[in-house]
Amino acid sequence: MRIALFGKAIATENDSYLRQLIQLLLDRGVDVLVYEPFSQYIPKGFVLERFSKTDELKGRTDLMLSIGGDGTILDAVPLLRDSGIPVLGINMGRLGFISSVARDEIGEAVEQLLHGRYTTERRTLLELVAPQGVFNDTVNYALNEINIIRNPEHSLLAIKVFVNDVFLNTYWGDGILMATPTGSTAYSLSAGGPILTPDSRSFVITPIAAHNLTVRPIVIPDDSVVRIHVEGREKKFVFSMDSRVCALDTSLELVVRKADFCIHTVRMEGTDFFSTIRNKLMWGKDNRN
Repeated sequence: MRIALFGKAIATENDSYLRQLIQLLLDRGVDVLVYEPFSQYIPKGFVLERFSKTDELKGRTDLMLSIGGDGTILDAVPLLRDSGIPVLGINMGRLGFISSVARDEIGEAVEQLLHGRYTTERRTLLELVAPQGVFNDTVNYALNEINIIRNPEHSLLAIKVFVNDVFLNTYWGDGILMATPTGSTAYSLSAGGPILTPDSRSFVITPIAAHNLTVRPIVIPDDSVVRIHVEGREKKFVFSMDSRVCALDTSLELVVRKADFCIHTVRMEGTDFFSTIRNKLMWGKDNRN
């Protein structure tokens, strides 16, 4: 088996967990690769093969382990792209909906992986069709959401949204976001949006601090093409796709649709989406239960 390790940085207090993970994999005869920028955090004594781009993984790697939190998995998307390589998140952070394995569960997770006791889930992505070249061709995809928000120093925005060329609404407020089912438990949830199960064939458009209190989030089919035009007193607005952020001119029209590939996430044996949200959102913390 061949497993790639991906990460951005790791806190000193998590060094022992990373060492444990690598040692367990090597002891069981796994070929371990490490993302080049992350290699500086590998504990001393380990000599691992390095990779830096998708071509070095595609067709040659069975699984990716993302070491960090949900944000780390989002940053792995440009590497995974359409490779079909499943990714499992080892959560070294706090909450974590996608990175479902806690650091103290590493030993059990490795055993389950090596014995094939897991399933994979297809996670839909958003693709920015236009304008082109906002970031670059490899990162015009979002696993969680896209955001259109005002600059904090500027006045509110008026955002016109069309779904399959049919006018939906003009949103007055701080902005809107468009989330995948995966992203429904992220920014959209905190802005009042609904939770979508990973297999939902839908996207959600959620207003951010809407000026009209009757405006509410709306769920649309994921085969929809969404056009967005931003108006306001200012010439620029803030646009983001997951963790990537830039300023765009209001003269530009945004066109967003479902990407033609999915990211495959690993779900360990004995877990399910509903138990995850119950635990993460503490739904069971009720004296009546």
